[in-house]
Amino acid sequence: MPTYILIAANVAVYAWTSLLSGNVLEMSDYALMQYGQYNPLVLNGEVWRLFTAMFVHANIAHIVGNMLFLFIYGTRAEHMFDLKEYLAIYLLSGLTGGVLTLLSGPDTLSIGASGAIFGILGATIIYTRRAIRQSIMSALMFAIFLFLFNLGPNVNYLAHLGGLAVGLLIGYVLGSARKPQQTVTYQHSYPYGYGR
Repeated sequence: MPTYILIAANVAVYAWTSLLSGNVLEMSDYALMQYGQYNPLVLNGEVWRLFTAMFVHANIAHIVGNMLFLFIYGTRAEHMFDLKEYLAIYLLSGLTGGVLTLLSGPDTLSIGASGAIFGILGATIIYTRRAIRQSIMSALMFAIFLFLFNLGPNVNYLAHLGGLAVGLLIGYVLGSARKPQQTVTYQHSYPYGYGR
């Protein structure tokens, strides 16, 4: 359920910024500046932009891609974490990505749910290994591969890195706190002489 709510929230914000832009395919600079993380304004006290920027997307391809990955990893995460844990992973990952983005310097405008989604991704892949007390190296390697695979022009790698790191950390802690799944041994008894 939280995954669908987050997708709906992102789509609703996209619809609103589309109205502001007068274009459903591409957002205007005006709309992005209203709610995006523009570093000079954040550093000037508008810290709420760290939150709103997580729900703003630049164009139709941007939101479709992000919502697809949120659906894939979010619905999986719902089976691993309760509502508070899920929302904590999503929001803390997104906010941490935003804080790291402040290091990218002035005149930086950052938008998108990628940092939060990378947090969900990191939490799910490491939790599945840690909860059953198996090595986490394969999970870390997979997380690093996905991070590197998503590098490219106009990609906020600091937001991705911050979100992924927080997700991995929370997933590891929660997985370590869970008791390993118990193994059940079944014993069968047969009537005397059966099977000889």
